[in-house]
Amino acid sequence: MAYNLLKGKKGIIFGALDENSIAWRTALKCYEEGAQLVLTNAPVALRMGEINKLAEAVKAPVIGADVTNMDDLKKLFEESMKHFGGGIDFVLHSIGMSLNMRKGKSYTEIDYEWNKKTLDISSMSLHRVLRTAWDMDALNEGASVVALTYIAAQRVFPDYNEMADAKALLESVTRSFGYNYGIKKKVRVNSVSQSPTRTTAGSGVKGFDGFITYAEKMSPLGNASADQCADYCVTLFSDLTKMVTMQNLFHDGGFSSTGVTEAVINQMEKE
Repeated sequence: MAYNLLKGKKGIIFGALDENSIAWRTALKCYEEGAQLVLTNAPVALRMGEINKLAEAVKAPVIGADVTNMDDLKKLFEESMKHFGGGIDFVLHSIGMSLNMRKGKSYTEIDYEWNKKTLDISSMSLHRVLRTAWDMDALNEGASVVALTYIAAQRVFPDYNEMADAKALLESVTRSFGYNYGIKKKVRVNSVSQSPTRTTAGSGVKGFDGFITYAEKMSPLGNASADQCADYCVTLFSDLTKMVTMQNLFHDGGFSSTGVTEAVINQMEKE
């Protein structure tokens, strides 16, 4: 059921790769709620993914942009504002890539040059996006920016590797830029810490299948799906959350506040 929560709003969705991705599901929900969209991803992801299928479904142009390149981001915002005929009301940052994980390096032996690229793409890209919007005055008064993160930024999940550090930095950028943008233009900047989700990227984490089962048993409400995360993002883009900013918001079925559940204890006793 749609509520027209985003009627008249215009937004940019970063990171939609295929129909399993949270960015993809969020784009569909935003369109359903009345938003106009621009879709963007890295040039290599545009070649690998199926974004044109999504673009057709939500009637949005696709504008490629390397998030580590300020010229690309400037072009993205220029073309988006031209397409919309004005400023932007919301942005979803759904970007993450770990070279060390991809290359099979453990946390204790990470390659530091690869690590720099991981932090650049997964974390500082949010700063670049916000900086570009700031310099160009691209975001409308009271706009909303959401970045997707994970609880490994606060707690140890061994196989999450260097991405835990990247998410911690991402959450810090959310707070620090959120403070400045709030003062300047009442722009809200928040991160959403989502349950482990069967996306193309998430499924590439070592031991993912076992962990998603564990998280399901540890969450009183169960794991939140990609579509449920999309619903939550819609509320954050809407006018219903105008006083929510600089927050890391857990969307995980209660996992983050649970010490242990009966389901986990029962499973351990069986073993």
